[in-house]
Amino acid sequence: MISHSYRTMKPVTGTTIALAALMIASCAFPGSSPKQVDSSNPSVTYNYSNDDQLIEANQRAITYCTRFDSFPRTKNFSQDADGNNVVVFECVISSLAAESPNPPNSNLSYNYRTDQELLDASRNAQVYCVNHGSPEMSSTIVGNSNGSKTVTFRCNAT
Repeated sequence: MISHSYRTMKPVTGTTIALAALMIASCAFPGSSPKQVDSSNPSVTYNYSNDDQLIEANQRAITYCTRFDSFPRTKNFSQDADGNNVVVFECVISSLAAESPNPPNSNLSYNYRTDQELLDASRNAQVYCVNHGSPEMSSTIVGNSNGSKTVTFRCNAT
């Protein structure tokens, strides 16, 4: 004959009742599990007022996106209610290993007219510098007589 004391049965009975209640509750609310309604890449937004600040924003976006093993892509440009320039970067999976057409140790000069062209030039220079062992870079911008500008990037030794 198997005999259980009252002290042993009380915790077992309480646990059994609690588990049964949870099972009943889970059946009572079908569809209550979470459902994904949106998914997007991480993004980061910066205000800027000139070309140098836009290049700096791109560098910061690169640093931000590396946390996600990704690289920034310009999502959009706009102006906020105060008239400040705003750029939004989206972090996307991308390889920095693409080979740059410029020879090692060359100055990386690009002509541009728009903020998007400047960011494209900055990314191209960044890829070149990373591929040649120097993730840090500096830049100089000059205005041209035809209204365009020229930016020259230099890979900095780390």
